Amino acid sequence: METLAFSLMDVASLIEKRFDRALSAIRGVSLGEYRLLRSLSAFPQARATRVDLARAVGLTPSAVTRALKPLEKLGFVTTEKSDRDARQSLARLAPAGETLLSDADGVVADVASGLPQTTITVEQLDALYRGLGGSR
Repeated sequence: METLAFSLMDVASLIEKRFDRALSAIRGVSLGEYRLLRSLSAFPQARATRVDLARAVGLTPSAVTRALKPLEKLGFVTTEKSDRDARQSLARLAPAGETLLSDADGVVADVASGLPQTTITVEQLDALYRGLGGSR
């Protein structure tokens, strides 16, 4: 199992680099930023607390806050106060972020289509993910 674990990490690293290079070169965002925007877009009204967004992408809320700052400065994300709790802010995907995400989805699809074919199924990887304590 040790060999499999390290092989999976190596494969994941190579795949991550391919996506990151393409997104950075073509759309000027990192894979991590793309994942944040994509996760944020999946929430109702494309807005979420930093805690909920952190759970969705597997980061800490403070890491999400740090990662969202440059996206907010570029106008891809906005921050708004929660209707229920003035101390809790919500991250919201801005129209510019929706446009960027739509363009970046095409880049991601192109990179994904260029990955080598494999006999490993998504279901098998999801089962492994859940077995390791992950939840989606």
